[in-house]
This record gives sequence, C-alpha cells and structure tokens, in this order.
Amino acid sequence: MTLFRSNRNGRLVIAYMMIWSLFGLAAPGVIFADEMPKESVLALSMANKAIQAALEACKKDGYRVSVSVVDRAGVLRAMGRADGAGPHTVDSSRKKAYTAASVRRPTSELADLITKIPSLQSLRDMNGDILILGGGLPIEIGGEVVGGIGVGGAPGTHLDDACAQEGLDAIGAAPKVPTPK
Repeated sequence: MTLFRSNRNGRLVIAYMMIWSLFGLAAPGVIFADEMPKESVLALSMANKAIQAALEACKKDGYRVSVSVVDRAGVLRAMGRADGAGPHTVDSSRKKAYTAASVRRPTSELADLITKIPSLQSLRDMNGDILILGGGLPIEIGGEVVGGIGVGGAPGTHLDDACAQEGLDAIGAAPKVPTPK
C-alpha cells in the first residue's frame, strides 16, 4: 500500500491516529472545537417578521418609518421602509439597531444617560455607526442578545420605541422598552 511507503514521519502520524481511534479518544482538533463559542443566530424569517410587525404598528398610528434589524455583530440582517418614509429614516433605523445590539441596551436609555451625565457625551463618538437616539432596542431571546431592531421616522423617539417593541413582541423576544420615569 502506498500509505505505508511514506517516510518515517508519515508512518508516525498514521500510527498516532490509529492509537487515538483504537482508544476511542477524540482527535486533538475535536478537543479544540469544543472550546469554540456557540452563538445563536437570528433567523432571517424572524428578522422579517419583527420588521413587518413594527411597520404595521407604526402604520396603524399613521407613522411612515423605516425599520432595520441587525445581527449580534451589528451587521444589517433585514430592512423595510414604509411607503412615504423619509430617506433619512433608512440610516437612522440601521444606526439605532446597530447601537442597541452593540451596547446591548435600549438607545433611549443611553440618550437619557448622557443627558444626566454630560461626561458620557463622548459615547456618541465611539464610531460612525453609533446613534444615541431613542428607537433602538436589543433583541434578546432566551437570555442571549442576538441582534437589535431600530425604528426611525415616527414623530417622537418614544413612538419609535413602541413600534420597535411591537417587532420584539412578534418574535417572542424579551421586552425592552424603557419604563417611563
């Protein structure tokens, strides 16, 4: 067999693999694979369902908005723009979703926080995708933040928050709208 005609190192590798398999031991690569983190992924169908629910909630109240959903890394997963929604709502919804996923908090909470503690204003400058303005909520399912949803275009950030919460409710995510103080 050509398998055994290889050099001495090749035979050692084969012998090593046979010993590992004879004793029912996992190969070293498998051991390392167990150390890899396991993360849930927000399904595209869930992202679309959240977007549709948020759009419908805002439409019912007469608001023309855009809704974006990002994954845990802040990468856009899906986006929807209502008929007549302003072009600025596209970017604002995405940035709100990104911010909520990135900091794992509602963007309204962050806006309140930097108002109360002015030294935190620099949070706005972390990167060009941060938007600290109400309307962004983290998407938490099963105790794990799997993404963020952002709504832009309603006549008030508390209304953006309410529409975003409708999106979370539609997919069974944990409620995130901050309680009024």
